Amino acid sequence: MAIDENYLTEYEKVATHDGENQPIQIWAKDQDSYSGIGSDKLGVWGTIVGVDFDLCIADGACIDACPVEVFEWIDTPNHPESDKKAIMIREEECIICRACESVCPVEAVLITED
Repeated sequence: MAIDENYLTEYEKVATHDGENQPIQIWAKDQDSYSGIGSDKLGVWGTIVGVDFDLCIADGACIDACPVEVFEWIDTPNHPESDKKAIMIREEECIICRACESVCPVEAVLITED
Protein backbone atom coordinates (compact mmCIF):
# COMPACT_ATOMS: atom_id res chain seq x y z
CA MET A 1 0.00 0.00 0.00
CA ALA A 2 1.48 3.34 -1.09
CA ILE A 3 0.94 6.88 0.16
CA ASP A 4 -2.47 8.19 -0.90
CA GLU A 5 -1.80 10.41 -3.93
CA ASN A 6 -4.86 12.49 -3.05
CA TYR A 7 -3.98 13.25 0.56
CA LEU A 8 -3.72 17.02 -0.08
CA THR A 9 -7.31 17.20 -1.31
CA GLU A 10 -9.01 14.35 0.54
CA TYR A 11 -7.39 14.49 3.99
CA GLU A 12 -7.78 17.11 6.72
CA LYS A 13 -4.92 19.25 7.97
CA VAL A 14 -4.82 18.04 11.58
CA ALA A 15 -1.63 19.57 13.02
CA THR A 16 1.68 21.25 12.29
CA HIS A 17 5.24 20.53 13.35
CA ASP A 18 8.15 22.96 13.42
CA GLY A 19 10.30 22.71 10.32
CA GLU A 20 13.67 24.38 9.99
CA ASN A 21 12.28 27.42 8.14
CA GLN A 22 8.53 26.87 7.98
CA PRO A 23 5.89 24.68 9.66
CA ILE A 24 5.36 21.15 8.36
CA GLN A 25 1.69 20.37 7.72
CA ILE A 26 0.31 17.07 9.01
CA TRP A 27 -2.61 15.45 7.20
CA ALA A 28 -4.99 12.61 8.15
CA LYS A 29 -8.25 11.15 6.87
CA ASP A 30 -9.92 12.69 9.92
CA GLN A 31 -8.95 13.84 13.39
CA ASP A 32 -9.40 10.28 14.74
CA SER A 33 -6.72 9.05 12.31
CA TYR A 34 -4.04 11.18 14.00
CA SER A 35 -2.85 10.86 17.57
CA GLY A 36 0.58 12.51 17.38
CA ILE A 37 4.15 11.54 18.23
CA GLY A 38 4.24 8.64 20.65
CA SER A 39 1.23 6.92 19.12
CA ASP A 40 0.44 4.51 16.31
CA LYS A 41 -1.48 7.08 14.20
CA LEU A 42 0.83 9.67 12.66
CA GLY A 43 -0.72 10.50 9.28
CA VAL A 44 1.02 12.09 6.29
CA TRP A 45 3.59 14.79 6.98
CA GLY A 46 4.47 17.49 4.44
CA THR A 47 2.98 19.29 1.48
CA ILE A 48 5.67 19.46 -1.23
CA VAL A 49 7.43 16.38 0.15
CA GLY A 50 4.79 14.11 1.65
CA VAL A 51 5.80 11.16 3.82
CA ASP A 52 3.18 8.78 5.15
CA PHE A 53 4.54 8.21 8.64
CA ASP A 54 2.22 5.24 9.10
CA LEU A 55 3.88 3.45 6.17
CA CYS A 56 7.49 4.59 6.67
CA ILE A 57 9.78 1.78 7.86
CA ALA A 58 12.77 4.08 8.50
CA ASP A 59 15.27 2.33 6.25
CA GLY A 60 16.90 5.70 5.45
CA ALA A 61 16.83 5.30 1.67
CA CYS A 62 15.18 8.70 1.16
CA ILE A 63 17.70 10.42 3.43
CA ASP A 64 20.61 8.86 1.53
CA ALA A 65 19.11 9.63 -1.89
CA CYS A 66 18.25 13.29 -1.34
CA PRO A 67 20.91 15.53 -2.96
CA VAL A 68 19.84 18.65 -1.01
CA GLU A 69 19.43 17.06 2.44
CA VAL A 70 15.73 17.78 2.89
CA PHE A 71 15.35 14.96 5.45
CA GLU A 72 16.45 14.31 9.02
CA TRP A 73 15.41 11.69 11.57
CA ILE A 74 12.64 12.32 14.09
CA ASP A 75 11.87 9.97 16.98
CA THR A 76 8.45 8.32 16.84
CA PRO A 77 8.32 6.05 19.89
CA ASN A 78 5.61 3.40 20.06
CA HIS A 79 4.83 3.42 16.34
CA PRO A 80 4.43 -0.17 15.07
CA GLU A 81 6.43 0.34 11.84
CA SER A 82 9.50 2.05 13.36
CA ASP A 83 10.58 4.21 16.27
CA LYS A 84 11.92 6.95 13.99
CA LYS A 85 10.85 8.52 10.71
CA ALA A 86 12.45 10.59 7.95
CA ILE A 87 11.04 14.07 8.43
CA MET A 88 11.29 16.66 5.65
CA ILE A 89 12.72 19.34 7.92
CA ARG A 90 13.76 21.53 4.97
CA GLU A 91 10.83 20.76 2.68
CA GLU A 92 10.99 24.12 0.86
CA GLU A 93 14.50 23.24 -0.40
CA CYS A 94 13.25 20.24 -2.40
CA ILE A 95 14.40 20.39 -6.05
CA ILE A 96 11.70 17.96 -7.23
CA CYS A 97 14.23 15.36 -8.42
CA ARG A 98 12.05 12.56 -6.99
CA ALA A 99 15.06 10.52 -5.86
CA CYS A 100 13.39 9.91 -2.49
CA GLU A 101 10.21 8.67 -4.18
CA SER A 102 12.05 6.23 -6.38
CA VAL A 103 14.04 4.57 -3.58
CA CYS A 104 11.35 4.19 -0.92
CA PRO A 105 10.66 0.45 -0.64
CA VAL A 106 7.16 0.97 0.79
CA GLU A 107 6.22 3.94 -1.44
CA ALA A 108 5.67 6.19 1.58
CA VAL A 109 7.01 9.34 -0.18
CA LEU A 110 5.18 11.57 -2.68
CA ILE A 111 6.50 14.76 -4.27
CA THR A 112 3.89 17.36 -5.25
CA GLU A 113 4.93 20.18 -7.57
CA ASP A 114 2.09 22.63 -6.82
